[in-house]
Amino acid sequence: MAVDPVCNMKVDEKTAKHTSVHQGRTFYFCSIACKEAFDRSPSKYVK
Repeated sequence: MAVDPVCNMKVDEKTAKHTSVHQGRTFYFCSIACKEAFDRSPSKYVK
């Protein structure tokens, strides 16, 4: 189970519809809105 870095919801990697790759790592999102927020400013969400 992954955690959406934007809203902290749990997301199942197998069924996640929204993903982004940043610095070689795949991130999973609960919604397109969270993915878009992450894509605009990944450094805000990646520690």
